[in-house]
Amino acid sequence: MVKRLVGRVIPALALMIAAIAPAPAALAQAEPPIETGAEPPPIAREFRGVWIASVRNIDWPSKPGLPVEKQRAELIALLDRCAALKLNAVVLQVRPACDALYDSPHEPWSEYLTGRQGQPPAPFYDPLAFAVAEAHARGIELHAWFNPYRARLLDDGQSPADPRHLSVARPQLVKRYGRHLWLDPGEPEVQDHSLKVILDVARRYDIDAVHMDDYFYPYREPVIGLDGKPSLDAAGNAKILPFPDDASYGRYTAAGGALGRDDWRRDNVNRFIKRLYTALKLEKPNVKLGISPFGIWKPGHPPQIKGMNQFEAIYADARLWLERGWVDYFAPQLYWSIENPDQSYPVLLKWWVDQNKEQRHVWPGLFTSRVRDTGDRAFEPRQLAYQILWTRLQPGATGHIHFSMRALDEDARGIAGALTKEVYQAPALVPVTPWLAGKPPAKPRLTLSKNLLKGTLEVTVAPGAGEAPWLWAIYTKRAGRWRAEVRPAAKTDLSLPYGGKEGVEALDVAAVDRQGQEGPRARVVIRSEAEGGPAPRP
Repeated sequence: MVKRLVGRVIPALALMIAAIAPAPAALAQAEPPIETGAEPPPIAREFRGVWIASVRNIDWPSKPGLPVEKQRAELIALLDRCAALKLNAVVLQVRPACDALYDSPHEPWSEYLTGRQGQPPAPFYDPLAFAVAEAHARGIELHAWFNPYRARLLDDGQSPADPRHLSVARPQLVKRYGRHLWLDPGEPEVQDHSLKVILDVARRYDIDAVHMDDYFYPYREPVIGLDGKPSLDAAGNAKILPFPDDASYGRYTAAGGALGRDDWRRDNVNRFIKRLYTALKLEKPNVKLGISPFGIWKPGHPPQIKGMNQFEAIYADARLWLERGWVDYFAPQLYWSIENPDQSYPVLLKWWVDQNKEQRHVWPGLFTSRVRDTGDRAFEPRQLAYQILWTRLQPGATGHIHFSMRALDEDARGIAGALTKEVYQAPALVPVTPWLAGKPPAKPRLTLSKNLLKGTLEVTVAPGAGEAPWLWAIYTKRAGRWRAEVRPAAKTDLSLPYGGKEGVEALDVAAVDRQGQEGPRARVVIRSEAEGGPAPRP
């Protein structure tokens, strides 16, 4: 396998990353085989997430204004696809632009949902509550994805602004920058409002995490000339439109602030991230905070890397947030190929892991949707499979997130099948978050009966004392080999083959809590009929 990987797919890979990654031979051991010993092997630990984007109707709903039953059916189909792929988390965009894909007391309903900003779905339902319930019913985490500062995309606005939208209700907080409307991060009221919106969702919904992507200050927009083309400076470079925050920066300096404007902008973002992390832990300690910044901190870090400087261009000091532990997981958008030397996936991944002083989760973002491209930009499905394999090799990186769901749902170029065959053969539990975890769940109780007519062993699983479990980790031994599966805790009945070559020989069941902790296992060893049938082993 390794020779094929190096010889057929990425011939320069071995030389390029020899100094920064484990030996390629380890690729062959990326997933443990089914074992035949007395004890079952542990279920793999890996965060397997996917972004479901609502902005511009990228992933869901497929278009604005769909009937409610069609919206719900589409979301169920996406979650079923995630479950079939053995993914364990979805990152659902619920606030794309100061609007809401949920019943918000603070912002209007999103036009991406109903076709008209401010219009609720009819008949009424709450999409976020529905998504949480349906994801959890499949044993999938639901991460609520917010954009803290984008106010509206003007180039695809489909309806008038609702009176509750900030551009109407509090226009002094909203600035036009290029083609879109943005909140000014330098306004204290903006930070207060975005924090209020996010904490409201954490308080009222049973989400597993709050998530933010790479949009803080907007990506730079060029100055557009009268001819409709970008204006150029004397050196032939595009002139950059300045972000319109003179008023807020002027108030800051008038009050004695001494930071230069660039440092002040970065400080605005840094203070918001720290404040959000602190407030979220006070509001609901077990809800994780994840951030997915642009994949390059600064060009030259590490030395071979070239590309956009997010530290200067969008005022995001993402390395600081990771170093200070102001996140529970960090998902840098590593949207480049393994063999690209200027933005090498494994080189950047190792660099980010090396910055992780507080040992938070590092789960890089993958540009899975590039399999839908054509020409030189397109990724082969195997590129994504190998990126996942390399991530498994990198100590300190324990998962990944796909952007976005559409490619997986369409099975573009066979990507879903390739991932199932290459990297998702077995289920995985989300890695434990020890700094948020409490006492592990108790050992479950098992009730057994034989159905001789069907030739099955019927098992009912009940939780032990304490907090209700989130999942069941189930291990069965058949024909001398252990197999593992993960089930939602609500599914308490098992029907297993009894007798014959494929009959179950042993069964282990453990409870798993919301922070990924697996408790002690209850075990049953299946005896022969002559020995009296199934009985639990102490």
